[in-house]
Amino acid sequence: MKKVSFKQQLLIELGITLGLFLLLQVLMNLGVITTYWKGIFITICINVILTVSLNITSGFLGELALGHAGFMAAGAYIAAVFSKSIALIPSVEFPLALLIGGLFAMLLGYLVSIPTLRLRGDYLAIITLAFGEIVRNVLLNIKFTGGAGGYSSIPKYTTFPWTFFLAAACVLLSRSLINSRQGRAIISIREDEIAAESSGIDTNKYKKLAFVYSAFFAGIAGALYAHYMGFLQPAYFNLDKSIEILVMCVLGGMGNITGSIISASILTILPEALRQIADYRMLVYSVVLIVMMLVKYAPQFQGLLAKFKHQKEEEA
Repeated sequence: MKKVSFKQQLLIELGITLGLFLLLQVLMNLGVITTYWKGIFITICINVILTVSLNITSGFLGELALGHAGFMAAGAYIAAVFSKSIALIPSVEFPLALLIGGLFAMLLGYLVSIPTLRLRGDYLAIITLAFGEIVRNVLLNIKFTGGAGGYSSIPKYTTFPWTFFLAAACVLLSRSLINSRQGRAIISIREDEIAAESSGIDTNKYKKLAFVYSAFFAGIAGALYAHYMGFLQPAYFNLDKSIEILVMCVLGGMGNITGSIISASILTILPEALRQIADYRMLVYSVVLIVMMLVKYAPQFQGLLAKFKHQKEEEA
């Protein structure tokens, strides 16, 4: 059987994506998909952007980052301020707001990457966690954006087509990046950083590339969220939000873009589907997360258990 090339695979996926969009759009226009579920689909697309972008840093690069909500917040607030300050037609204003939100988050990502990517493991996680909290606390104390009371009257420009195609663009660009020379360099750093350096790969350069790429799309996701909700509050972008994105990334598989899409979709729909049993919703949600983790990582656990038993037998 002839092997399908990466370009052919992308074309097939592009066709499936367009078909899915047309199907959902028709169902929405016919009223089969209600306004409530339309909002959930928009949230799914935003979470897909966040999860796939984080997977570049945490999955493919192998660096644990806990400040993704900080980049989302930066993009959300700067885009919202731009939209409220500049009076342009929506078809021009909204794309510019998205771009500015992404670029501002990318700039922050670059500045944060300079000192933090010299660290590894737990130390990097702590520093990125601190960055997210710094962003949140700065926003809490800026009176211009409402402080703890929140920033309101943001134009609601975000629509399902915008979020869907930006999520599709994020997935397409991420897959293209990982299958490029730069992507192979990023993966080599995850596998063995010392060997990558000895092979002539500039590890700091590619770490920064992955970090700013993730931050850029987190900023765009934040801008979409701001123009969908019409209201922003710093408390939303706390550590819990960063962990929520990381959980989606982990459950989908570190270094698995398709898994990120599936996990982001499931973990966005699941809380909404459990609203009818609100008293037990978090319990069921937690059990489902545990079951998903056990099913996904069962082979690894079995392998570790078999290795442990073998070592004990050798010692005996």
